[in-house]
Amino acid sequence: MALVRGRRQSKLGLILPEITERRPRFSPPLPPTASQQPTTTASSAASEYETVQVLGHGNGGTVYKVIHKKTSNLFALKVVHAGSDPTMRRQIFREMEILRRTDSPFVVKCHQIFEKPDGDIAILMEYMDAGTLDSLSKTGGLLTERTLANVARQVLNGLNYLHAHKIIHRDIKPANLLVNKNMDVKIADFGVSKIMCRMLDTCDSYVGTCAYMSPERFDPDSYGANYNGYSGDIWGLGLTILELYMGHFPFLLTGQKPDWATLMCAICFGEPPSLPEAVSDEFRSFIECCLQKDSGKRWTASQLLSHPFL
Repeated sequence: MALVRGRRQSKLGLILPEITERRPRFSPPLPPTASQQPTTTASSAASEYETVQVLGHGNGGTVYKVIHKKTSNLFALKVVHAGSDPTMRRQIFREMEILRRTDSPFVVKCHQIFEKPDGDIAILMEYMDAGTLDSLSKTGGLLTERTLANVARQVLNGLNYLHAHKIIHRDIKPANLLVNKNMDVKIADFGVSKIMCRMLDTCDSYVGTCAYMSPERFDPDSYGANYNGYSGDIWGLGLTILELYMGHFPFLLTGQKPDWATLMCAICFGEPPSLPEAVSDEFRSFIECCLQKDSGKRWTASQLLSHPFL
């Protein structure tokens, strides 16, 4: 992920000035109960929240762990430096629109959104205390089939919800799946997602992390004949589950540095990743259902929820 520019990072804080008259005020969805949502306004945000630590950098911004002083509740505050970059602003406004529309226990919850006069945008979200599945796998080692079945079930419930609302994530990977100490898993980071206006709208642009892109997004002419717009998320899930099991990216050798050409050749023209002989038949079948090169043969989220592996 790209690092935040130093000159921005050094001045970054939680002081969120009054929303300018020139920009709209956004109304994110309320959580199920009022006790779960701080009732701060933009002008009082600086005094009601305190930075605990930096959780990470990426996508042109920084994510902080913050505490609400009155309740001692912890939250994640994502501050994005949209500035005058039109591409960045489109991405963050797309994420804001999706966060406002979603209400699922398997999708990270948005509590408040602030826009600063300088164009920076702050999104207050629920805090997941175990980080991401990517960080968890690096510190906790390989995950068992039973644990991965639990992970897959939760992600598929999230995808089933999103797809039913005609939302494609387009960047499902371990780093975009948040987890807490109870192993609750939630889908996050909607910066490159797309809200589909019609069921048959195409969605084959080169966005997201190319390592997790499906064959039809690399080569729409060869693999996209039956592309319905949602199966790319299933491909990303299959790669994610297999990577968490194997401990490295499935299409590359351990320690191999990927580049765009290598990934394209491996994903589009290479053989499917081979699973160890010790895996169960159910796990092997589940991965095969996710990693069909022909997108039309890939199972949907709702179909996979009834797969024997789960």
